[in-house]
Amino acid sequence: MVTGIEHTAIASPDPIRLAQWYVDHLDFTINYRPAGSRTVFVKARDGSMIEIIESNAALAAPQAMRDPGLRHLAIAVSDFDAVLARLQSKSVTFLTDRETVGGNTLIFFSDCDGNILHLLQREHPLP
Repeated sequence: MVTGIEHTAIASPDPIRLAQWYVDHLDFTINYRPAGSRTVFVKARDGSMIEIIESNAALAAPQAMRDPGLRHLAIAVSDFDAVLARLQSKSVTFLTDRETVGGNTLIFFSDCDGNILHLLQREHPLP
């Protein structure tokens, strides 16, 4: 029986730097580092995880928000304004303006490797 998605992997030329970005900017914690590897797992407060693995090459050219493939990770928050202010104070690169649609407040931004993230506070959870 499938129970859910345990983690998503991101390949980075510097997994430790990217993991620390998630710690410093989004309050993730580093919860696992396999011995003899540069892989780092980071965990959000709700238990969701990102595995950051070492890439085979330097960063590729940035992709657009609607290019084929995995396009963003949505980061759920309970206090949108506080998290947004924190990210702004840390000079995060925002890709869109803040908007509220149907009671959901959101903005798109990127991490230090250029991966697209989606800050999201829903008025009501999806069914």
